[in-house]
Amino acid sequence: MDIRAEFLNFFEKKNHKIIESAPLVPDDATLLFNNAGMVPFKNIFTGDIPAPNPPRATSSQVCLRAGGKHNDLENVGYTNRHHTLFEMLGNFSFGDYFKEEAIAYAWEFITEVLEIPADKLWVTVHDSDDEAEELWKKHISADRIMRLGDADNFWQMGDTGPCGPCSEIFYDQGAEHFNSTEDKMGGEGDRFLEIWNLVFMQYERDANGTLNPLPKPSIDTGMGLERVIAIKEGKISNYDTSLFMPLIEEVSKISGVAYNYEEGASFRVIADHIRAVSFLLAQGVNFDKEGRGYVLRRILRRAVRHGYLLGIREPFMYKLVDVLNSTMSEQYPYLSEKAENVKELIRLEEKRFLKTIASGLALFEQELENTGDIFSGEVAFKLYDTFGFPLDLTEDMLREKSMGVDSAEFDRLMTEQRTRAKASWKGSGDAASSGDFKSLLEEFGTNKFSGYGNLNQETKVLALLDDSFKRVESLESGEKGWVFLEETPFYAESGGQVGDEGTLKEIAKVLDTKKFFDLNLSNVEVTSQIKVGDKVQAIVDDKRAEIARHHTATHLLHSALKEILGSHVSQAGSLNDHKRVRFDFSHPKAMSSEEISKVEDFVNNAVLKAINVKTEVMNVEEAKNSGAMALFGEKYGDEVRVVSVGDVSLELCGGTHIENSSQIGAFFITKESGVSAGVRRIEAVCSKSALELAKTFRADIEKVSQEVKNKDPMVGIKRLKDEVHSLKAEIKALQKVGKKELVSQKIGDTEVVVEIVEAGDIKEMIDELKNKNDSLAVMLLQKKGDKVMLAAGVKNANIKAGAWIKEIAPILGGGGGGRDDFAQAGGKDVSKILEAVEKSKEFVKSQLS
Repeated sequence: MDIRAEFLNFFEKKNHKIIESAPLVPDDATLLFNNAGMVPFKNIFTGDIPAPNPPRATSSQVCLRAGGKHNDLENVGYTNRHHTLFEMLGNFSFGDYFKEEAIAYAWEFITEVLEIPADKLWVTVHDSDDEAEELWKKHISADRIMRLGDADNFWQMGDTGPCGPCSEIFYDQGAEHFNSTEDKMGGEGDRFLEIWNLVFMQYERDANGTLNPLPKPSIDTGMGLERVIAIKEGKISNYDTSLFMPLIEEVSKISGVAYNYEEGASFRVIADHIRAVSFLLAQGVNFDKEGRGYVLRRILRRAVRHGYLLGIREPFMYKLVDVLNSTMSEQYPYLSEKAENVKELIRLEEKRFLKTIASGLALFEQELENTGDIFSGEVAFKLYDTFGFPLDLTEDMLREKSMGVDSAEFDRLMTEQRTRAKASWKGSGDAASSGDFKSLLEEFGTNKFSGYGNLNQETKVLALLDDSFKRVESLESGEKGWVFLEETPFYAESGGQVGDEGTLKEIAKVLDTKKFFDLNLSNVEVTSQIKVGDKVQAIVDDKRAEIARHHTATHLLHSALKEILGSHVSQAGSLNDHKRVRFDFSHPKAMSSEEISKVEDFVNNAVLKAINVKTEVMNVEEAKNSGAMALFGEKYGDEVRVVSVGDVSLELCGGTHIENSSQIGAFFITKESGVSAGVRRIEAVCSKSALELAKTFRADIEKVSQEVKNKDPMVGIKRLKDEVHSLKAEIKALQKVGKKELVSQKIGDTEVVVEIVEAGDIKEMIDELKNKNDSLAVMLLQKKGDKVMLAAGVKNANIKAGAWIKEIAPILGGGGGGRDDFAQAGGKDVSKILEAVEKSKEFVKSQLS
């Protein structure tokens, strides 16, 4: 039985609209990930936007709980039912049906579609919800209904806002499998498994904590797909089902270790984590040092460490991707489309961590010998900072020893580091916007964008908002706010293209244009009073033409990268304004100069061919079937615009473009760099910006010619290089003539040299001394302006160069280190150089005597 399909079809027959699973990265600045089925509908439940038509929906939402408030990571692999990534089946009513229908639908689906025996089912209701209890009695005997309090059966989105009692459906897994005193309804045991939660959103909690009844109550339900599959397959653990066992069997094959449930936590961790890692990477999240990318890194490294416990010493997680896709890619095609890139990104990240894991584990074991109940927060931080061990990985390892970690000390050190680096992640970086958007949508709906072919238009002001997005009747001269036009030629920022600037003729300057819940609003600075109902002349700034040129160039660049680097390339972000292109894309390594040149040539060849740019409007399925590239996570309506540049480029795009590729003029790549692991960035210019760049090149060449005093700068540079080479040879010869004879003394069998040298290469001097002596300890110091350089060398002696340097460098206000046989450092206090010499002698004597 395809439970996901059965669920969606069931509710579609009940007049629910099937909603595709939203991306794991939510359109919500307060959340790391989509962690529940209702998250994509949050703005409807909170009343920020009106209810859709029809006012009921159903979905199978991919969710992730591995960070923030909802974090199941530490339980994954150790319980039967916890997962990082899971699917939540849900049905939703937005002020339409309520408790009676929600309860009836749930009962019908469970008992008639899933055919789960009624004598295996129990339900709970809130202890104040008489209505829900009476409704349940129509379906199940009263002795199988239990009342529980707020902790179990009351749901709220936050301290204020929509909330209400809930009712949970439980499945009895059988007394034969569970025998603890907590294996009872309402207990903490696992015998009674919660499978479906029905939330009755009937109140609005105000700032005083008062519950006010909502005029149109709503329904939000959630049922874990993995749990239902386990029930239908007769399994006690989700991990024993057809979703996870193929992955566990592959891990067993790779490791050569047989799987058994009692000792198989590592297998289950790996099987769970490859799902989360694959979905995140396929959806465009990449390994990073902070935010969502860091959560992704933590999940993978936790899995790699569990592979290490199974004896796996080489990258292996990437080998599980195809096994996962065999069970999941039919429902989520992007998994197979991105498979090769996902595998390569995982393999590289595994390789990176495996370089340090052995050293990190050695440090961990060493510290354990000195640990009572609490592991050092300083060592935990060193494991994180030096060896790439996330804190929860260290906690995971300590959990196996029934120990804890000094998290306060770890947090203190982490805060210090973040303060130094001035890099502390705060949410997604997007401003959470709230305002009178709902009233605009209810009164006017969305406004029409007319700016594809019209840059100067008379239109009407339907509404005005102040800087806080609250509706006002007018804006006065000098004020800033937002204007909502009946029909607007101003493009709202989206798809990487910046929002339009311009003017409302003789009334206001348009500073920017953005979308809020599909409302196209322009940010204005008023020069003469503007009122609701005014007729205005909306004029788009001339910058738009340059923006369009850069946007079309971006499409050509995307095609060029796929052609030159491979089909694994996919867009990971972009910015197109009137001066440049910034394009992020998936690729595991830096591009070579040759590859950059080929990409540049590809785009310029398309420009020279003067290809017509064609835009067609078609339904989304027709567009995808035509081969047009669609970007994951972009919101496309029923009808989409498809932009083609001959047979060179074909993409779904709502942005503005030129009419012919020749209008791009010329295209130059100005920079190629890394953004994060597996993501590269190209910055480029075209049209006027390309011309300005070419002028800069010419001016720079003229300057170089003047500096090297030759019309041919390369000839002049070669002459200078020859002169430098000749002078270096002369200096070397003079240094040999005037080289200071270094004085040594013998301590035991070791020649010891501690000297200040005025000139020469001190490393070279140390190497020469090593060649002349069988046993040597040498420390040389040299003034360099207002600084001191020092280096130590050791050969066959009972002293370590690194330790010697660390002892002496602080005297000079510096630091450094190195190997046991050679180390060097720098200092800032020249006045202490003689003291450093004496301390050096004392230290070497103490070590060799």
